[in-house]
Amino acid sequence: MREAVRVTPPSSALDFTGKSVLVTGGGVGIGRGIAEAFAAAGARLTIAEIDPARAADVAAALPGADVITCDVLDRATPAMLAERIGASAGKLDVLVNNVGHFVHALPFAMLEDGQAEEILDVNLGQLLRMTRAMLPLLRAAAPGSSIVNVTSIEAYRGIPYCSVYAAAKAGIAGFTKSLALELAPEGIRINDVAPETTDTPQVALDVMIPPENRADMDKWIPLGRFGAPADCAGAALYLASPLASWVTGTAIHVDGGALAAAGWTRTPAGEWTIMPMVAGNGLRIPGS
Repeated sequence: MREAVRVTPPSSALDFTGKSVLVTGGGVGIGRGIAEAFAAAGARLTIAEIDPARAADVAAALPGADVITCDVLDRATPAMLAERIGASAGKLDVLVNNVGHFVHALPFAMLEDGQAEEILDVNLGQLLRMTRAMLPLLRAAAPGSSIVNVTSIEAYRGIPYCSVYAAAKAGIAGFTKSLALELAPEGIRINDVAPETTDTPQVALDVMIPPENRADMDKWIPLGRFGAPADCAGAALYLASPLASWVTGTAIHVDGGALAAAGWTRTPAGEWTIMPMVAGNGLRIPGS
């Protein structure tokens, strides 16, 4: 007999009271927005943050959270976090792998081996190690536990001067699809949030975009603006909730329609075009 599908009322689906949640890089930007969303939903929150000042700030803002100052690239950190969460909660309902960053934005031919390895570890290697370390705790919370990886629109399109970064993000997409199949029989889901440029201290639009080009910023994204941390937070909350109980191995593109546009932008007059705009009317690459 077919098993009846139980529908969780929307009013309670986003209630994470009693749920244990780990957010890496939760002291600033997208990670901070996600941490705040889960805290507001009642989660028992653990935040990993490398910067002491940011860790202190988020601890003051979210007094119920366990904020741990640590470097997720340190090979000992995932086991340390797993032990701490295991001792306090005994399980992990939601793992949010948020850490990742643009480093060494250079033409591929100019990258040294050490720089390429750093890009891969910051954006992919640490995510693999963190996920593996948390699997026993996720299994303890299954069925119903989940992993949310914050990746990038660059996993799905090309980006000059960041080819290794894009490879790492595409690697997360492949990892997500494949691990989703492995974990599905246990009732553990894994999905990605793939944002377009989001205004955060790490990717500050006021730094990246020349002043003379800011008047046309509303033309570059179909929905008329760049992202905010709250946009990704909403997607992460949904993916971790019972509302997404039949969603695994996929990505939510939090990009204002940028990927769908596939190169189409609007002119200052409001007309759609795929023709190049004024020279220099693009994101400024560090060092260029």
